[in-house]
Amino acid sequence: MQERRKHLRLIKKLPLKVRAGSFDLVTETQNISLSGVCCQVDKFIQPMTKVELLLLLPLRLKNDKITTRRLGLEGVIVRAEPAKDTQGKFNIAIFFNNMKETDKINLNRYIASHTQS
Repeated sequence: MQERRKHLRLIKKLPLKVRAGSFDLVTETQNISLSGVCCQVDKFIQPMTKVELLLLLPLRLKNDKITTRRLGLEGVIVRAEPAKDTQGKFNIAIFFNNMKETDKINLNRYIASHTQS
């Protein structure tokens, strides 16, 4: 099977809040790329639902200190399926849209810093 992903996926747990309509879900990423994120939530969200995301991204500065960037992102649920290993949980995939250039730069920097050999 040919890989269809456009961007490298990083398997990393990062704090994430998903806002879908009138409710918020606090979770963590399972994996992330410049295109989107996968996570597990305790409520089914219909595919094609627009969501707002708050991602806490730890970045290492040039002086070796760590700072946390809060990325406010928008996305669309592209996949939602029951989790095989956990009752009452759902694995969702969210495609990012309308990402600010500064957020894209910070996310790309974070992914690159964890994938360099």
